[in-house]
Amino acid sequence: MAEGRQREMGGQALAAGSFYGAIQGKRELCGAIFTDLSHKSPRKLPSHSHELPFFGLVMDGQYGERYGRRQTFFSPFTIMFRPAGIPHQDEIGPRGVRFFEIELRPSWRKRLQDCSGTLDHACEDRAGGQVLWLGLKLYRELHSEAVDELATEGLLGELLACIACLPRERSGESRGQRPMWLDRVVDKIRAEFTGRLTLNELSVEAGVHPVHLSRVFRRLIGQGIGEYVHRLRIRTACEQMLQFERPIAEIGLAAGFADQSHFTRAFRKWTGMSPARFRGMIGERVPSTLAGLPLAG
Repeated sequence: MAEGRQREMGGQALAAGSFYGAIQGKRELCGAIFTDLSHKSPRKLPSHSHELPFFGLVMDGQYGERYGRRQTFFSPFTIMFRPAGIPHQDEIGPRGVRFFEIELRPSWRKRLQDCSGTLDHACEDRAGGQVLWLGLKLYRELHSEAVDELATEGLLGELLACIACLPRERSGESRGQRPMWLDRVVDKIRAEFTGRLTLNELSVEAGVHPVHLSRVFRRLIGQGIGEYVHRLRIRTACEQMLQFERPIAEIGLAAGFADQSHFTRAFRKWTGMSPARFRGMIGERVPSTLAGLPLAG
């Protein structure tokens, strides 16, 4: 009866490993199903839900999602997590979209329950945070010539720690603990991160001492101001590298780095590879390493 009501209200329930769109490759490993998925043209998808909780990493193109009462738009190198069984409706952008999907088998829910974690809260990373970089590292690992199962499992564990702990951390944080000025600072950084920001400028925006700003920012955002800016710059550079005619050095400068050497060091730190290797990886429109691999039973 409950399943019937869900189908009536939320459209089709997609089984594990199933998605709308063209599946370019699929592999099951370490309690997760990894799928390369693409849509070549714009379209509105029927309302649907998924049997398994999943991450969707956007590798190219754009799409919008109506999830509950929210309408959200995603661009390249953004990622979302969605729990199982929640209806949503997607709209593919004008030039299509390419995804790397990570579905989680029930064994991961059991492991998280053992440490009081859950997979019941949706979240997304559209600003180059830790969830995005872990997703990109998993993409790199699953598209390498020899996939390391231990490395894959470790990255999955890190990824789930980020989203499973998020609701619990927020529930223990009252509104009074997040000062109103912090959102102004974050907005300023996200609007001006390719320029030369200074701690003094940000402290003026906040109206607090620079030392106090630094301490509160790390405590509530989960990383230092410099790390936050670098991640935004690297995410922007990743998106601009989809313009294959643009020189890598030019992209680094446009993203806010002083020179190519600085850009390369920062890029390698956050992605685990050089800008040139990353561009070569995303340049393969149909990943050959997953295509044709069997789905484990």
